[in-house]
Amino acid sequence: MTSITRLFDFPYYQQDKYISIPDALVTKQNGVWVKTSTEEYISKANAVSRALLRMGVKKDDKIAIISTNNRTEWNIMDIGVLQTGSQTIPIYPTISEDDYEYILNHSGAIYCFVSDIEVLRKINLIRNKIPNVLEVYSFNAIEGCKNWVELLKIGEDETNQYLVEEQKNKVQTEDLATIIYTSGTTGKPKGVMLSHRNIVSNVLNSAPRIPFEAGKSRALSFLPICHIFERMILYLYQYYGVSVYFGESIDKISDNIKEVKPTVITAVPRLLEKVYDKIYAKGTELTGIKKKLFFWAIDLGLRYEPYGANGVWYELQLKLARKLIFSKWKEGLGGNLDLMVSGSAALQTRLARVFAAAEIPVMEGYGLTETSPVISVNDMRNKGFKVGTVGKVIDGVSVKIAEDGEILCKGPNIMMGYYKDEKLTSEVIIDDYFHTGDIGEIDAEGFLRITDRKKEMFKTSGGKYIAPQLIENTMKQSRFIEQIMVIGDGQKMPAAFIQPNFDFVKEWAKIHKIEIGTTNEEITADPKVIARIQEEINRLNDKFGNWEKIKRFELTADIWSIEGGHLTPTLKLKRKIVMEKYIDLFHKIYN
Repeated sequence: MTSITRLFDFPYYQQDKYISIPDALVTKQNGVWVKTSTEEYISKANAVSRALLRMGVKKDDKIAIISTNNRTEWNIMDIGVLQTGSQTIPIYPTISEDDYEYILNHSGAIYCFVSDIEVLRKINLIRNKIPNVLEVYSFNAIEGCKNWVELLKIGEDETNQYLVEEQKNKVQTEDLATIIYTSGTTGKPKGVMLSHRNIVSNVLNSAPRIPFEAGKSRALSFLPICHIFERMILYLYQYYGVSVYFGESIDKISDNIKEVKPTVITAVPRLLEKVYDKIYAKGTELTGIKKKLFFWAIDLGLRYEPYGANGVWYELQLKLARKLIFSKWKEGLGGNLDLMVSGSAALQTRLARVFAAAEIPVMEGYGLTETSPVISVNDMRNKGFKVGTVGKVIDGVSVKIAEDGEILCKGPNIMMGYYKDEKLTSEVIIDDYFHTGDIGEIDAEGFLRITDRKKEMFKTSGGKYIAPQLIENTMKQSRFIEQIMVIGDGQKMPAAFIQPNFDFVKEWAKIHKIEIGTTNEEITADPKVIARIQEEINRLNDKFGNWEKIKRFELTADIWSIEGGHLTPTLKLKRKIVMEKYIDLFHKIYN
């Protein structure tokens, strides 16, 4: 059996343990799911390696991959590049041309592989500003652009395979594998250097927490592979012999889930919120006894506690709710889904409860790009799941809480450092402990709870600390609120910018026969809408101390988005930019 010490060992391990999985990697092309077996995956990766060596690629060269969607080619290129001793530079497709230029120049990438014409257009806009990039290849067939298939042709001749094997043997587990530029909420992206050992150890130490049936599970992958969370999960899938189907796009996830019928997906909380809101909206359309049963089941789900903690009578009711209501949720998600893994941001506890009640548990985990990424994760088995926490710390990793509450982490998963920035590295890795910038606590049972982002916490002028994420997550439980950012650093009270859920507001107005206008500008200016959202704020404010309550808010007509600059590619708020965009509203609130 292949021992796994470097990232390119994973497909070989899969081949050894599971012979050859016929649908190891599957991508939809022209409406048809095209399957790539483990054997073909390895064969093409080797062809890529042979081609790169013939093209003069050397150890420690950098090769960028930019793709708007997850696809088989990404994984083949990844392994093909790593086998030569060079490194992959995954780049988010949605960032600006300026960031493309910065990352390609900072990393020194010599080749760039893009998915489609839109990414190529961005690259072409800066082509004369990235002199180190020798050539650009595309995965899609694009006129005037070299295609990645040319590498497979160059690598057809296997006579230099021995050179590939020599290069593989030279790669040590401590060697750099990839540089991931964090999207960042402010400033220029930071290049996080992760070694083979960083990611391999994280996969192997996380593996016991994920209840896969080895060789028999099917995943739908749609979170960006350029983010370490999904990328690490893909290596984990290979380790467990999971068939991986790549979603076409976020917009088509609902259709893809029904087609693929996955047993597992990874998601970020915002997507789970949308799934829940869609289910809830369908429930409101029911009538009579069906509607009563739906909301009875929802109420039951929102009170869920694992391991029978609510008692026998609750469990009997839950069994009935699962049969009558929750089973239909599962059908709507393909019928086979029995696990969702969530990361990147805090999950609302109501979602953790209601999906677990529906027998589609969300295993929330915690980590950062700098930690490869998993630090802790929940596990339904052996009482390893606790609502409102990010689970217990994985094996091989140690966590301690600093005097100010900051979470410090130590282990083989901690990054090598920030590329070309020793000063910044020394500021976050002190005495072998990585300072996460998150505030948290570990309870008596060993569960880690995140309370806020250290850098995002602020004080009011009265000296009271405010943890904005906690308040924002609570406020987003309202179906009227799509996005919210709590403000008030140095001010007398907390306030908020709010982007309403325009679709739901229109639905509410239609049901109640209220005229509110048709444009977003008209809706956000309507006194009836403002008053109704004020009701929601008042209701949810009751969960907080007086100093934490949202005293004032302003609505924005913009849809907060990645493209608009409001959100990072992992859907986190870019607080500095949001503040800059709505500085007039800020002055309106506090003047």
